[in-house]
Amino acid sequence: MTGIPPSAVRAAADLASTALAAVTPDRLLARTPCRDLDVRALLDHLAWAAVLSQRAAVRMPLEHDARSLTPAPFLDGLPVEQWAAAVPVELDTAADAWADPAAWEGETLMGTAPMPAAVVGPLMLAEFVLHGWDLARAVGAPYDVPAALGEVTLAAVVPLAPLGRDGGWFGPEVPVPADAPAFDRALGLTGRDPGWTP
Repeated sequence: MTGIPPSAVRAAADLASTALAAVTPDRLLARTPCRDLDVRALLDHLAWAAVLSQRAAVRMPLEHDARSLTPAPFLDGLPVEQWAAAVPVELDTAADAWADPAAWEGETLMGTAPMPAAVVGPLMLAEFVLHGWDLARAVGAPYDVPAALGEVTLAAVVPLAPLGRDGGWFGPEVPVPADAPAFDRALGLTGRDPGWTP
């Protein structure tokens, strides 16, 4: 998978951070567009994604049992009310790591599984943008995806969507008009309804 500039991960991380800034303690149990995840669980999921992304960019393995209730290492021991404020720093670190063009070359590790870096980078970018949208929707915050980032997100999602549905990462595709904005089409491909409200 090519054609995605390394700088796009920075744009994705920055946008997700705007949603994180809108999370307040009274919304931690709010529903999100993600099946079975409330805001608290989604914060932890995004935190793990940031750590996984950092490790993948520098070819370091990460052992993580997704069924474990242990939060991401930098959240462990931190009051849950402070989680949203802690995640942007880790997203920044991930974006810095993916800013190196060499991070996109050859093979890396997705957790402990070998995968092409040119697949993992776009996957992590999409993870940040999409889960930022999920959080923004859950807490009623604005989330303005620039057209260029929407196009990049769609380019990242298109080849991953069948695998994502087979693996249970994405829900069934939601029909979205072919002339809809690129980001709305990316939402639909990942099983999200662009019009979702709590």
